[in-house]
Amino acid sequence: MTAVVEDKELKARHRKMWASGDYPRMVTSWLEPIGQRLVEAAGIQPGQRVLDVAAGTGNASLPAAARGALVTASDLTPELLEDGRRRAEAQGLQLEWREADAEHLPFDDGSFDVVMSAIGVMFAPHHQEAADELVRVCRPGGRIALLCWTPEGMLGAFFRTMKPFAPPPPPGAQPPPLWGSEEHLQALMGGRVEFDTLRRESLEITVFEDRYEYARHMTSFYGPTIAVRANAAREGREQEFDEALARFCDEWDRGEPGRARFEKEYLVAVGTRR
Repeated sequence: MTAVVEDKELKARHRKMWASGDYPRMVTSWLEPIGQRLVEAAGIQPGQRVLDVAAGTGNASLPAAARGALVTASDLTPELLEDGRRRAEAQGLQLEWREADAEHLPFDDGSFDVVMSAIGVMFAPHHQEAADELVRVCRPGGRIALLCWTPEGMLGAFFRTMKPFAPPPPPGAQPPPLWGSEEHLQALMGGRVEFDTLRRESLEITVFEDRYEYARHMTSFYGPTIAVRANAAREGREQEFDEALARFCDEWDRGEPGRARFEKEYLVAVGTRR
């Protein structure tokens, strides 16, 4: 019983974290292309039953629905789903929106032809539980399609920069960028998915004129960064945290004066459920 209570408390904190800031603004500012890229990699077809796990505002759900798929967008955070509903209505798209925990999906075994997630399921704290659920709800012969930031890329480095300022992780939690490791992903799937696509690509980010604007953007709109900075402030280390993010921006900016350019590496993994 104690474990159940602790899990509910953990998920409540996660829900609150992702509802903080303005994640929908991040999507429309620079994240939007990755949803379309995952849908294209998955080869989604009209009439397919598609589940988007940890869908957020529907960044991958909406282009899948635009292809004529029967899409269910699920996420732990109802505020993000509500924004997705508004986006779908504006585009004239029909989707099902379900509040759901990626580690305990409320769907029957083999319910979907395609189970996908674009930088979503990777943030579930218990990787094996989430991976088991992806496989369970996908029918044998169906497709599992994932897009995850890599440990070696910019997001992995960003999380390493924040780690010294973050509270200790809950028991059993693993770092999100591990999902972008081919070896870790294969281990999670345990031979249950035969991957025909495992490739690394990058999302180019050029919306910021000033490289430090990226840090300000993340501390204003990105739930995990907001939470870590708040913890740093409680410890009297807020300035130290801001300086660490500034050094991060110095290291990862690939642009020129007056136009910052960042490259965020991700892994695209698409395979058949055995």
